[in-house]
Amino acid sequence: MKTNIKIIVLFIFCGSSIQFASAQSLKLLAENKNTSLRGLSAVNTRVIWVSGSNGTVGNSVDSGNTWNWMTVKGFEKTDFRDIEAFDETSAVIMGIGEPAYILRTADAGKTWKIVFEDKTKGMFLDAMEFWNLMSGIVIGDPVDGKIFIARTFDGGMHWRALPADNYPRADSGEAMFASSGTNIRKLTKEEAVFVTGGTRSRLFIRDKKIDLPIVQGRESTGANSIAVKDKNKMIIVGGDFNNKDSIGKNCVITANGGKSFNFPAVAPHGYRSCVEYIEKNKWICCGLNGVDISNDDGNNWQLISSEGFHVCRKAKEDKAVFLAGSGGRIARLITD
Repeated sequence: MKTNIKIIVLFIFCGSSIQFASAQSLKLLAENKNTSLRGLSAVNTRVIWVSGSNGTVGNSVDSGNTWNWMTVKGFEKTDFRDIEAFDETSAVIMGIGEPAYILRTADAGKTWKIVFEDKTKGMFLDAMEFWNLMSGIVIGDPVDGKIFIARTFDGGMHWRALPADNYPRADSGEAMFASSGTNIRKLTKEEAVFVTGGTRSRLFIRDKKIDLPIVQGRESTGANSIAVKDKNKMIIVGGDFNNKDSIGKNCVITANGGKSFNFPAVAPHGYRSCVEYIEKNKWICCGLNGVDISNDDGNNWQLISSEGFHVCRKAKEDKAVFLAGSGGRIARLITD
């Protein structure tokens, strides 16, 4: 399909408030013990969608005060690890594999239509990203040494894989983590970025392949998530999910588009599966053992909660920040 979109590869408790330091708090909005949530997409403060294991999808149209939980018929055992919400009624969800599926709803989840299916042995989707209401991308683990990529240009109604010759090549043991739907991000209006992990963790920018200084070398290590402030400033987090408290080389920062990297003076307090840029110099990241905030562009991170979450996302249309994780827990970041 003809397009001017360039792909840049960067291998790169309900109703109560729990208070933490630095005038920050997490307000727990919901629990659903039948699922673990890794997909999260907020349109604005009101409209929030989540997805997870056991075919579960949830949505709220009142800022998380009430939730509509559903199990997608025919997909009761599917792990929907990413979701992209467009409004109160429309969203797409990503089932990892095998086989791999993407489904779309236009009636707030009453019905779902299969818009992508791939039964290829080894197919495993990791994350989706949308530039706008129409243009999106999905990325998957390497098959035969090549990283899978497909595109949509009609809001996720149809998807087309790139020509196989255009797939990025991965090293042996190099893949992506479907931990939060955030290892691929838009960089500019025409470009996307993503990170890899495993035995090798890399940043690919156009034809440049750059090793990340993040911990790597085992299947459980490497980059899990990337967040973008602008085309130069990016923060990448990860670590070792088998060693959730380790802070060694779990976060790297670039201020020049990947030409060089720095470690924080005070790192996030453990393995982190997701990082998100909020505003100005403020960022948030989360993982199995807690949530950290940085107010100085990632140089110093402060633990604000020891409650684990898989994913944290800022709303598309405003500054609201939500989190989701195991036990179907959903929370909102409150800044006093």
